[in-house]
Amino acid sequence: MILSELLLKWFDISKRELPFRGINDPYKIWVSEIMLQQTKVKTVIPYYNNWIIKFPNISSVSSSSEQEVLKYWEGLGYYSRCRNFYNAANIVCKKYNSIIPSNWDDFRALPGVGDYTSGAVLSIAFNKPYIALDGNVKRVMARIIGRLNMTKYNVNLIKSKLYKLMDYKRPGDFNQALMELGACICLPKIPLCLQCPINSYCQAYKRGNPSDYPKKTIKKKIPTYLFVGGIVKVDNKFLIQKRDSDEMLGGLWELPNVRITNEDDFCEIFQNYVFKKYGVTISAVNNIGKVNHAYSHFKIQMIIVSCLKIKWGKQSNHNVKNIKWIKRSEIADYPFHKINHKIFLTLNNDF
Repeated sequence: MILSELLLKWFDISKRELPFRGINDPYKIWVSEIMLQQTKVKTVIPYYNNWIIKFPNISSVSSSSEQEVLKYWEGLGYYSRCRNFYNAANIVCKKYNSIIPSNWDDFRALPGVGDYTSGAVLSIAFNKPYIALDGNVKRVMARIIGRLNMTKYNVNLIKSKLYKLMDYKRPGDFNQALMELGACICLPKIPLCLQCPINSYCQAYKRGNPSDYPKKTIKKKIPTYLFVGGIVKVDNKFLIQKRDSDEMLGGLWELPNVRITNEDDFCEIFQNYVFKKYGVTISAVNNIGKVNHAYSHFKIQMIIVSCLKIKWGKQSNHNVKNIKWIKRSEIADYPFHKINHKIFLTLNNDF
């Protein structure tokens, strides 16, 4: 048997049962592929299921607000994926009458759609002969053809090889089979080579050192940044702010916070920040602890404070749309990024 036949035979028998597998609905496949980017399958499944219940088709996404769709993405991370998908849904509904384009140029041009997403969706949903080159497939192919370094030349070589190996009757299944092989068998550290259906084609396996392929890149040390943030209270409400759409975590809500260089005078720094940004004078600033959180490229240590609002300044911005005074019971109505929920869990019931 040729490689594609062996691979597809294995896939037909061994593939995992997943809620977004075995369907040809381009909307649902697109949602799953966006969610799966840089995120594990077991993490994605509950988000995907809840999303499809709330937004069963692309029109339901387009007719919702950005805040509503972000709320259903809350906790999944990489929020630009969600905002791009929301913008793309609006384009599809307005420009294509809610029908997802089945050709490369139109679909690839949508916000947030790259070569991988385009190849995956068009091959799986429309049976178009495009490759889907993700991290798992790169690793599998680097081992198959025996390439240590992921240079531009070698990546192009992998693409060329994939088009030669592809089963053109089942391009979507071929792509999924390679991704499945990388996720379940051709693992990064300890590949299960004896269980691999295509090990006879694998140069790295024949050389006896498959885990060396491809060569690991040296990761830079992740920096840790210090912030101060917290609860600004008035009566039974507290202040939240919305992040600008063009910055990291854009469109999400958070407690007021500001980056600091050290812990000296953090109370005064926070008071000045709140006054300068919102014209709010605060007092009774109490340190109530610290919360740590890690993002993909840096870590945060945030000093949490609790304080009271005293008065608005002359140039108060309290009517701007990007701030709200909310009750604790209203937290669930807003999409917050994860460190805020960690903060909420550390606070007692009377904030």
